[in-house]
Amino acid sequence: MKVCGFTIIRNAIKYDYPVVEAIQSVLPLCDKFIVLIGNSEDETEALIKGIISDKIEIHYSVWDDTLREGGKVLAVETNKAFDLIDQTFDWAIYIQSDEAIHERYHEAIKQSLLNYKSNDKVNGLLLKYLHFYGSYDYVGTSRKWYRNEIRIIKNDKRIRSFRDAQGFRINDRKLNVVPVEACVYHYGWVKDPLIQARKHKDFNKLWHDDAYVASIAKEIYNYSDIDALALFQESHPEVMKQRIEKKNWDFDGSKITQRVGIKDKFLYWFENVTGIRLFEYRNYTIVKP
Repeated sequence: MKVCGFTIIRNAIKYDYPVVEAIQSVLPLCDKFIVLIGNSEDETEALIKGIISDKIEIHYSVWDDTLREGGKVLAVETNKAFDLIDQTFDWAIYIQSDEAIHERYHEAIKQSLLNYKSNDKVNGLLLKYLHFYGSYDYVGTSRKWYRNEIRIIKNDKRIRSFRDAQGFRINDRKLNVVPVEACVYHYGWVKDPLIQARKHKDFNKLWHDDAYVASIAKEIYNYSDIDALALFQESHPEVMKQRIEKKNWDFDGSKITQRVGIKDKFLYWFENVTGIRLFEYRNYTIVKP
């Protein structure tokens, strides 16, 4: 069995993406890892080249910044990276530049890769998510955060990145997936408030016109604009240790007052009691192979 990891990255230093940690978090699962570097304004290339591993293969791309509908350019670039994986590989692990997989889940992932390698009913594997917010000590718990997503797919080039590269589809059909008892740690909302404001403004250019982007622009990101958080009391991936120790801003999630309407309060209560999220959006079909 052969496994290839892949990711896309642009302006990693400018926006303080933990892309090095993201790659390192899945390297033990991969025989090769493809990094597609977009045209950057910083030393992203040198950053990636600084990762000590003979598994890493670097390629280059120029992003089409005119694709400002629904974050389409992210899917375009993800497909470019996926297409660089040759047919000798059975599986592809996609990790975004602000994600990481805890080493405690590696064995479960390896076992699933082996179990479903030859099962044609399975197109991919579904992983759980933790969304960190404000700092490394708090996770978002409201219904706006997605709980699961596809991050491991068969090396089938009919599979394409969907919309803004959150998930995948095959011939515009939802992938048949099997859940894995493994979790992706999402750090996209954990940055210095100055950098987060810059990223929030520029990233919105992938979805909206200049007038809208100008209307939301802030010098410092307001992390208090959130509805529900919970204290995280477990461990982070080992590769994140140094980054967490260097955190240089303060955020106290305990001071956040939950702001949800009556309907959301009921749905939130129902989910806590039953584990079922009513009306949940799912870009996948769970199968029992």
